[in-house]
Parts: sequence; structure tokens; C-alpha cells
Amino acid sequence: MDLLASIAEAHGLTLDSRQLGQFEEYYRLLVAANQRVNLTSVTAYEEVQRRHFGESLAVAAALYRTAVLRPGQAARTIDLGAGAGFPGLPIKIAHPALRLTLLESAAKKTAFLEGVVERLALADVAVVTGRAESAARESAHREVYDLVLARAVASLPVLLELALPFLRLGGFLAAPKGSRAAQEMAAAAAALQACGGRIFIAERLADSPLTLVVVEKVAPTPSAYPRRPGIPAKRPLC
Repeated sequence: MDLLASIAEAHGLTLDSRQLGQFEEYYRLLVAANQRVNLTSVTAYEEVQRRHFGESLAVAAALYRTAVLRPGQAARTIDLGAGAGFPGLPIKIAHPALRLTLLESAAKKTAFLEGVVERLALADVAVVTGRAESAARESAHREVYDLVLARAVASLPVLLELALPFLRLGGFLAAPKGSRAAQEMAAAAAALQACGGRIFIAERLADSPLTLVVVEKVAPTPSAYPRRPGIPAKRPLC
């Protein structure tokens, strides 16, 4: 994991030998499981370090810079549509105090995530099988999180309806976005107004094509949101 160590250092982060060992084991588990479950098309050793692990650490570094996340903070965090665990698990490895929930609708993927959490001996990580539209209506999850992470889940207008119900007032959604980040933000005005959010920052991640969009929860989300499963994607709040 020499490449990852150098990437982390470039972002102002330090990974010790234990953390690098956890990333190494994570990589091995990912490649082995990917033969049975479609987790990622990126499996080459250096590309996983650069794209999956490195870009996740770039998110963490940006959250530190903007004081959305503070070193050592036991922030209650949920990763929506966690998939293979990015960016939530790499951020957890780099920031062990994080209290992390991984929410994923595919049972085969949550089984993988549970195996990673166990093998890496990660504390304060819960893996939940379910959809955001349903979980956000449960008292255990609604408006209790400090931070929502969401990578490649949905366009921003849809994502806001899915994510903001999980956040307490003053909490933040952090969503890495691709080349359409500006267009998505322009289209998100109605969803921001309806669900109680405002754009906090949008910044290009270093050495990455991604833009990190951070949204602050500034007002309670009405009980009507999120709508029932599938509806936010079919009829976005635009």
C-alpha cells in the first residue's frame, strides 16, 4: 500500500502500519468477493488504491479542511447505497472514531460488508440491508446522523430527498459527483427547499475528476419525505 500511503500524505493524512494493513486486507477481500458478487469493475492493485481508497480519503481530507468532520470526532455517519463500502469504510479506517452505518439494499453486498467489518476488526460499524426510502422513516435512523455519505447513488435532486431525512439539524451530506456536478446543483433548488438543505461547499477533489458537494441540513425535513420506494427517482423534486 505504498501508493495509498503517499496519496494519504498528499492529503495531509497519516496512515500507520495497522491502518495500511487493514487496507491491504480490504483489497484482498474485495478482489476475492468480486468473483462471486458484482462489486466493482476496478480491481487492479494500484487502481483500487488510487480510485476507491484514495478518492475516499480525499473526501475525508476535504471534510477535515471544512470542519464538517474534526479529527477524533465520534460523528454518527451513514453511507447510503454503500455497495462495496466506498467511501464509508476507507474513511472509517482513517478516522477510527467514526460511528458508521452502512446501508445497502442488496443482501449479497451487505454480506460482503459484514465480512470486511469482521475481518478488519472495525468497531462501531453497523451493516443494514434496506432501502433509503424505508430506513429514513424508522426512528432509529431519522434525523439522528451528523453526516451522510453517498457515492454514485443518484442525481443530486433525488439524493437530497433520500439523504436529508437521515440528518439532524446542522448535519451534512457529502456526495462526490462527476462531470455533471454543476448541472445537478443547478437542478437541486426545489429539492433543497423542500427537504431543508442548502449547499455548503462544492470543491474539486485534489488529483481527482470528482467534485465534492456538501449540503447542510438547515430545516427539518417534512414527514412526507422521502416518498415511497422508487418514487424519488421516477419523479424528482425539480
